Amino acid sequence: MSLALSHAFRTQTTAPNGRVAVEPVAKRIRVRFGGEVIADTTNALLLLERDHLPVYYLPLADINADFLEAVETTSFCPWKGTARYWDVVVGDRRAADAVWSYPDSHENALDLSDYAAFYWNRVDEWLEEDEPVSVHPRDPYVRVDVLRSSRHVTATVGDTVLADSDATRIAFETGKPPRYYFPRGDVAFGALAASETVTASPYLGTARHFAFRTADGVGEDVAWFYPETTPEAAAIAGYVSFDAERVAIVADGD
Repeated sequence: MSLALSHAFRTQTTAPNGRVAVEPVAKRIRVRFGGEVIADTTNALLLLERDHLPVYYLPLADINADFLEAVETTSFCPWKGTARYWDVVVGDRRAADAVWSYPDSHENALDLSDYAAFYWNRVDEWLEEDEPVSVHPRDPYVRVDVLRSSRHVTATVGDTVLADSDATRIAFETGKPPRYYFPRGDVAFGALAASETVTASPYLGTARHFAFRTADGVGEDVAWFYPETTPEAAAIAGYVSFDAERVAIVADGD
């Protein structure tokens, strides 16, 4: 049995419906909004649900109720039950329906009545220990390996060569196709234009994008780079990768 499977077997509690599991989180988790710490806990649960991103569920006892305002909103999940909601209110700032909980145990579901969850993007900042985290919690079963490669790799759009290198770095991220990252010296920046697009990954960092220059001006985004990365992805900092759906990537003729 793999270490991942044996770890999950030892630590996870799975709902009788088989769709949802939780496991304890050893990290300190904090949520900030409007300059205030809304939640601070070392007893969070990570909820893993099939076909969904992971979600932190925090003990209600570790959420500052002074900043919560109950609302009438409810929603229903067939795997978890009926949720009730709160707004987060700090001074004149309000995050509507930002927090939810399942107060009543649902048939074949886990008892989450002592916990609540936050919509990630409705608060200002999440911290795992003292490190900011973006987009969503890191899934412990996802990893990133960055390996140096001497394959001859090119990236082209039509007859335009955007990159040509024998010294790429390949990011292998669980569940995703490999991504080739090119040294900046091997990229034809004259064919690219800085884009306003900014994206983020909890596993890699925050990326800036480039668009393809066309005869008529600037086309769609085709490339990105991470000015700063997470520690796990430090080897691709500053390197440039291309969207394989918009750019032809050829590695050793394949």
